[in-house]
Amino acid sequence: MNQFDAVGIAEGWIEADSEDQVIEAWQALVDTGLCWQLQGWFGRTASQLIENGIVQPAQAP
Repeated sequence: MNQFDAVGIAEGWIEADSEDQVIEAWQALVDTGLCWQLQGWFGRTASQLIENGIVQPAQAP
């Protein structure tokens, strides 16, 4: 999933096909680190999703 689509799905201005696609979008934002560079809401939401085990922390290179 590209970053544009991931942001759009996370913010809701691109309609997701399923809950799995929303999770995939958030995982992509975490994996690329983009969630930590955008407005604070993205980082806070990503942190909660990681803490709840819904998405996985990014793997170190």
